[in-house]
Amino acid sequence: MSETRTAIVTGAARGIGRGVAQRLAADGLQVAVLDLDEAACADTVEAITSAGGTAIAVGANVADADSVEAAVERVASELGAPTVLINNAGIIRDNLLFKMTVDDWDAVMGVHLRGAFNMTKAVQKHMTEAKFGRIVNLSSTSALGNRGQANYSAAKAGIQGFTKTLAIELGKFGVTANAIAPGFIQTDMTAATAERIGVDFDDFIKFSAEQIPVQRVGQPEDIAHTASFLVSEGAGFVSGQVIYVAGGPKD
Repeated sequence: MSETRTAIVTGAARGIGRGVAQRLAADGLQVAVLDLDEAACADTVEAITSAGGTAIAVGANVADADSVEAAVERVASELGAPTVLINNAGIIRDNLLFKMTVDDWDAVMGVHLRGAFNMTKAVQKHMTEAKFGRIVNLSSTSALGNRGQANYSAAKAGIQGFTKTLAIELGKFGVTANAIAPGFIQTDMTAATAERIGVDFDDFIKFSAEQIPVQRVGQPEDIAHTASFLVSEGAGFVSGQVIYVAGGPKD
């Protein structure tokens, strides 16, 4: 890269977010590790700095616009204008429709969709001023529909429409927007899903791997590799795309 760029990765205390943050730092970016609980980001920051990278922990509620504005301003002042954004923060409140509460619905929409909107709106001015920007939003194979996830599926499908619109609006400013739709990735979140349905996590992984063409479940690093490409200088002609990283084809 011609200059050191600053990235914000939301939901980066663990799981996919942590994997992406570590990869971007290894690629030479300065990384703001953002999560609801700033203290929870310490392990990710330590992993990055001990490997020779640059990172800071930032606490913010992505569903709250004021919290996001303050966080982005802090990143800009401490690391530099953020021109790379990974909207990864997410929660699950799984249940069958007849059991799902309005709070279950609103909580998931708030973090995934409003969170991505708040973060993108806050950073886009830095990107447009720099005439360079890379936005990567985390969708999911659940966007295609998944039992017990009416809220999550709707949010992840919404992320795809949001991404395509960003690509159209921001392209003339040198900003690309793409979405990654992971399949089964071995994280705390999928462990929680196994617990919810009453299945041992190791058995859940084994069963899931058997359904995947490459015969294994994904790891955060698999998503990190894809994010690394999408935020690179060389990916400037890739925008508005949804890339399924799921070990096989998805419709």
